[in-house]
Amino acid sequence: MNAAIETVVITGASAGVGRATALEFAKKGAPVALLARGRDGLEAARKEVEELGGRALVVIVDVAHADQVEAAATQIEAELGEIDIWINNAMVSVFSPIKEMTPEEFRRVTEVTYLGCVHGTLAALKRMLPRDRGVIVQIGSALAYRSIPLQSAYCAAKHAMQGFTESLRCELIHDKSKVRVTMLQLPALNTPQFGWVKSRLPRKAQPVPPIFQPELAAEAIYFAAHHSRREFYVGWPSAKAIVGNKIAPGLGDHFLARTGYESQQYDGSEDPNRAHNLWEPVAGDHGAHGDFDSRAKSHSAQWWMSKHRGRLALIIAGIALVAAIVFAIVK
Repeated sequence: MNAAIETVVITGASAGVGRATALEFAKKGAPVALLARGRDGLEAARKEVEELGGRALVVIVDVAHADQVEAAATQIEAELGEIDIWINNAMVSVFSPIKEMTPEEFRRVTEVTYLGCVHGTLAALKRMLPRDRGVIVQIGSALAYRSIPLQSAYCAAKHAMQGFTESLRCELIHDKSKVRVTMLQLPALNTPQFGWVKSRLPRKAQPVPPIFQPELAAEAIYFAAHHSRREFYVGWPSAKAIVGNKIAPGLGDHFLARTGYESQQYDGSEDPNRAHNLWEPVAGDHGAHGDFDSRAKSHSAQWWMSKHRGRLALIIAGIALVAAIVFAIVK
């Protein structure tokens, strides 16, 4: 695929990871369709894309509604061209103990975070399968494998996304389709969501440290869209949580019972009356970054090694070969 001519769709593009990803693709000259509910953030994202020399199309969409997503896909192809890459990134969440959640809140988080991914995937497949080309990128989380307290609806939706993606991958392989699907499991990121997610926590919500900048996720998403790999773990915390949960999930339950409440809160009391985006977007432009710049890392050694794993394997093999030759000569 030539990045200069590929058309990219990003849901949840008004802020956070979606916003950073839009700019990453814009740097490469790709036309980008920006989908979200909040016009203020989308228009600001469009301006940033255009300042980088890219072309952007703003589409106001609530991904919980399949008809809106399908209509958006039709408009995108009419105005930007055939869709090459579709990135399912939109999400909402509620920080709350399960015992205080309502059925409506569980339904809403599921409809946006999980079914929004399904709706986007169906719209992409409708166009990609007949052409036998295209890439669908699902934006997951370490929480797709290892749930934590106080984010039950979001964790469940990410688990569902992961299961859905595995089923789709099997079907694409069965059909010998050249359409590709991949999923990224991201770490805690410095995005605005912690200031606008609905919360019943006594103190302000934060990503579980260590925290990474959204540009790291954007770099990984761009890489995933252009390299054939079934799944990507981004950041050592993601890899540790996922692998650790496979080995000792019970230990994880008890560890998170002790640490999971405190690690998701910081810096004084939460305002119970502040605006949140569960049902409607919060007005204004919130950008890609949250309130944690001073604590967020821009780089990850684990991601660098994952990104360059082929080269590293060759280096390790070369070192092993040299060591074997030296050993044989000495012996």
